[in-house]
Amino acid sequence: MTTNSEAMNTSAGGIGVFEKWLSLWVALAIIAGIVLGQVFPDVFNVLAALEIAHVNLVVAVLIWAMVYPMMVGVDFGAIRHVADEPKGLLITLVINWLIKPFTMAALGVLFFKYVFAGLITPADADSYIAGLILLGAAPCTAMVFVWSQLTRGDPNYTLVQVSVNDLIMVFAYAPIVALLLGVTDIPVPWNTLILSVALYVVVPLVAGALTRRALMARKSSADAVTAFTDRLKPFSVIGLLATVVLLFGFQGTVILAQPLLIVLIAIPLLLQSYGIFAAAYAAAYMMKVPFRIAAPCAMIGTSNFFELAVAVAIGLFGLNSGAALATVVGVLVEVPVMLSLVAFANRTRRHFPAG
Repeated sequence: MTTNSEAMNTSAGGIGVFEKWLSLWVALAIIAGIVLGQVFPDVFNVLAALEIAHVNLVVAVLIWAMVYPMMVGVDFGAIRHVADEPKGLLITLVINWLIKPFTMAALGVLFFKYVFAGLITPADADSYIAGLILLGAAPCTAMVFVWSQLTRGDPNYTLVQVSVNDLIMVFAYAPIVALLLGVTDIPVPWNTLILSVALYVVVPLVAGALTRRALMARKSSADAVTAFTDRLKPFSVIGLLATVVLLFGFQGTVILAQPLLIVLIAIPLLLQSYGIFAAAYAAAYMMKVPFRIAAPCAMIGTSNFFELAVAVAIGLFGLNSGAALATVVGVLVEVPVMLSLVAFANRTRRHFPAG
């Protein structure tokens, strides 16, 4: 995942190398993880044991490396412009918090309790459903800047949407996840859930805001923020790929025994992504939202804050859980899906008001 500043600086004609080939890098990390997990199982067992209060310390460092640069790029001062384009923001909030988490849970139950019931055990089904719920309740907060830029969306309003969603996520993510886990009869470890949200949303959010304030006070220019987050990007990339290697190192035995498992998990994720985009994009069309707002407001609901979902899945269910595996499959499928939606949006631009 890129930082907000870098995403906004991507050239108009394309997407950064890492973002464009993210699914390839993740696929290579998956292969590396499976191989290393089989060759060095003792090493992975030692890494799994390094935890406090169900939080794996190694993964915590990697997740912070991913999330912190993104949080530095979020400008909460943009929230004062929240009323400038109310229709787009309304669509985003309704999709992200009143529709998306619940449709993801419903699809998870439909496929893993019924359609795929003969292929996996009930316990595994619950674990995969939990992972999908964690993804569905976490709207994207950084990659959406890339998708917005590729559709020539309004970067300032995209920032408003991201900032508002980040604030809501601090308070709404844990209750929504707990509600949906309860509805699907999956035990809710409240202490671990709240701790995970505090560690992976609140702490980096506060740290990012303080860092941004210090940078702006020193140089009085957003360029200082851009330069800072650009320097941190390699650590963000390493954090993401290293987390994937760890997860699949623990999941290797299960995956080798069930090679179609990733495909099974990807199916409801694909249906969710295209369905959510269709709902948001259609709503924007019917409400005559300008394209520069309509495209990013549909993209932010479709994409996921997969770093948070991965971190919480590990904290709640463990490194070698099906929930953690499901969240990482979300990373694998997201980029090709989003690029296809970017292409579709650009082809249908003429049907929206220019704004």
